[in-house]
Amino acid sequence: MCDRIAHPGEASMIQTEGLTRRFGDRLAVDRLTIRVGAGEILGLLGPNGAGKTTTIRMLAGIIAPSAGTARVNGVDPAAEPERVHETIGLLTEASGFYERLSARRNLEYFARFYENVEARGAVDRALDRMGLAERAKDRVGTFSKGMKQRLALARTLLHEPRILFLDEPTAGLDPEAAKDLRALILELRRDHRTILLCTHNLHEAEELCDRMAIFRTQLIALDTPERLRGGQAEPSVRVRLTAVSNEFVATLTRLPFVQSVRVTEADGTVLSVRLRDIRHDRPQLVEAIIANDGDIVEIVEERQSLEDVYLRLVQEEGR
Repeated sequence: MCDRIAHPGEASMIQTEGLTRRFGDRLAVDRLTIRVGAGEILGLLGPNGAGKTTTIRMLAGIIAPSAGTARVNGVDPAAEPERVHETIGLLTEASGFYERLSARRNLEYFARFYENVEARGAVDRALDRMGLAERAKDRVGTFSKGMKQRLALARTLLHEPRILFLDEPTAGLDPEAAKDLRALILELRRDHRTILLCTHNLHEAEELCDRMAIFRTQLIALDTPERLRGGQAEPSVRVRLTAVSNEFVATLTRLPFVQSVRVTEADGTVLSVRLRDIRHDRPQLVEAIIANDGDIVEIVEERQSLEDVYLRLVQEEGR
């Protein structure tokens, strides 16, 4: 269970307190407490089956929680789902478009579901914003997957929602289409929209998100990408030697200030050594290597990637 929750300074557009959902005996979401500030992009990261989509469905008022509470723009989605639908745009993996109709006709159809939306103007604005104005008359069945995702994002904007729930928006897209869609999401953020982004793509989350919530049924960690890398980093150094034997590795592992030693390259000459205190222990490590006839080519402090932090946290939570 996470106790490292960072709250944004601005008013919360999305907030949950102990949000929980069970499906029979299976616990899908366990006591989730988060705040998402106005104009913030929060990434909800976790492996498949972690509960990300279930969380979005509860926040969108599609399913009710088993316990806990949620507020979206101050409204309880379980009690007043229609009011929530007026203020959110929801992008799911299923497009639900009519393939034989044009992009414009599809959007005009969906615009009818929103009160106080002038369909023609709303459709024109949405198509233009997503770069689809020139393809407005083309049948959706002729669109690539990337174009269909852009059209789906256009649909979420018809009623000018201030809050967007995006569930795996770039899943299945080729790299160029995914890059284009990420650029569009950043443009929406510049309009001061609040975005909850569900993804298991770390590169995407790091590029788009102000903060990231690492999630596996329970919230494991929540902070900015930079602080997650720094706060979760384990002190370690990368040591390249001219030669390394199994006995040498075992000797280093037995040192009292060494937490672990692992060989990181195929030729067996590079070690990743995790220390208790990198400032204090690094000189002792060098002395120990020299004392055991090790020939150091290079020794540098290792910086953990966000992927390293994510994988370690998720694996630890799954044990």
